[in-house]
Amino acid sequence: MDRILKAARTSGSLNLSNRSLRDVPTEVYQCLETTGEGENWWEAVDLQKLILAHNDIEVLREDLKNLSCLVVLNVSHNKLSGLPAAIGELTAMKSLDVSFNSISEIPEQIGSATSLVKLDCSSNRLKELPESLERCVDLSDLKASNNQISSLPEGMANCPKLSKLDVEGNKLTILSERHIASWTMLTELNASKNMLGGLPQNIGSLSRLIRLDLHQNKISSIPPSIGGCSSLAELYLGINSLSTLPAEIGDLSRLGTLDLRSNQLKEFPVGGCKLKLSYLDLSNNSLTGLHPELGNMTTLRKLVLVGNPLRTLRSSLVNGPTAALLKYLRSRLSNSEETSASTPTKENLIASAARMSISSKELSLEGLNLSVVPSEVWESGEITKVNLSKNSIEELPAQLSSSVSLQTLILSRNKIKEWPSAILNSVPGLVCLKLDNNPLKQIPVDGFQAVSGLQILDLSGNAASLGIREHPKFSHLPQLQELYLSRVQLPEVPEDILNLANLLILDLSQNSLQSIPKDVKNMTSLKHLDLSNNNISSLPPELGLLEPTLEVLRLEGNPLRSIRRPILERGTKAVLNYLKDKLPDQ
Repeated sequence: MDRILKAARTSGSLNLSNRSLRDVPTEVYQCLETTGEGENWWEAVDLQKLILAHNDIEVLREDLKNLSCLVVLNVSHNKLSGLPAAIGELTAMKSLDVSFNSISEIPEQIGSATSLVKLDCSSNRLKELPESLERCVDLSDLKASNNQISSLPEGMANCPKLSKLDVEGNKLTILSERHIASWTMLTELNASKNMLGGLPQNIGSLSRLIRLDLHQNKISSIPPSIGGCSSLAELYLGINSLSTLPAEIGDLSRLGTLDLRSNQLKEFPVGGCKLKLSYLDLSNNSLTGLHPELGNMTTLRKLVLVGNPLRTLRSSLVNGPTAALLKYLRSRLSNSEETSASTPTKENLIASAARMSISSKELSLEGLNLSVVPSEVWESGEITKVNLSKNSIEELPAQLSSSVSLQTLILSRNKIKEWPSAILNSVPGLVCLKLDNNPLKQIPVDGFQAVSGLQILDLSGNAASLGIREHPKFSHLPQLQELYLSRVQLPEVPEDILNLANLLILDLSQNSLQSIPKDVKNMTSLKHLDLSNNNISSLPPELGLLEPTLEVLRLEGNPLRSIRRPILERGTKAVLNYLKDKLPDQ
């Protein structure tokens, strides 16, 4: 503990999570008063971040007030039944997480923590939130899901910066019009699994709202003002009591996901057919037919209709591919309408992809013949996957540098010539990079250094990428599991590839390899090795040592003379055993 506290006095951050603590050590409350031997008290810094999550702590003492400079406090997943009044004396605190405890009441003193920006009190035993929260005017993110709250404090209308509100799994019966009028900055509202009977008439004033989740309530009608939620990309209204929808729902031009399952709808309105949805769930309603205009929704990838008494459509259409159903519906329109709707424009496809990225965190613009990526597609700052394959892109968009959450980047079949060093330096979490089939020039020797966490790398079809005399250091990729180097004009296997201990798949097909090094025996994790269509005439016996781990060995298209054809025809295991038998006795 002394060592950890000493580090905390230097960094201002203390993490004591997952330590089976039943109490907060006294030394924590006195962090600056316990300067150890060899430490200079004037060099110590105030504790600003304290993480006590996932312990068995039952009580926080009033001594908490000693930590007056605390900015972040996380005591989630403990056994707290309450919070001390001293919580209000943490006037610098911006983030408080007390989720997953047994707290029955949050003290009114919380209102004195006026710097509070984020509060997570979900999964407790709260019946109400304190009125004093109205004094936390900077509060922007409030999570109070899975409690027993029946109403929200009226004073919370004085929290105009609220942008994310999650009250799922409570006992709310109403959302206040006064609240909605004040919370104009809301981008996400989750009030699912409550007892709401309707929505406030001014719901349309939430013009910044991107995600609205109201599934599993008792909502019987949607006010026409819903059309004013112009930024809405996801709307979940499943498991309610809706019998009709307002025509204004068709005004939600950015809506990509619409969940209407398990209601009492008798029709999907014609006005809604102009939406550019990607996903529409109408299952378990009372639909007897569909308007032919629904066929105009050519951006729709998934339409769910099971559990409806549809009489005008064959079951094979209802249960079959969405595209076939849409085509059938369009066939019932006039010829002019069908022609105009049959092929979605590139602009529509781009807009649809941008909308979907908000919820899926994945942006796909595959095969749209783009030479540049439109700046407006970057709707979400939390994108984890970008697919720009099969286009004519020469330079990567600068916005990729801001996608710090990016894990997968697919750039296959474009016109990229330069190794994207600047972009790769900005995405440290990248695990998959596919640059196959580009006119890529030689990759710098240190090109892989910025992406040392890569697990999948595909450079196939880039003839000049690895150079002749020196190639980028594969040793900078210790986590690599899949490496594809087909058609890159390799004359020999780069030595540092043989030391990639985690490699599972290695594709060296269609190169100019004449031999395989003996050190291939070091690749003990390898399951798939493709050596097809090279100039290999013999294999080293050491390759046999990869049996039984190696499951697939492809050798076709090589002038192999040292292994008889009958052995080759018996497959991988036979070849490996044959090679192993050729090893000299140890």
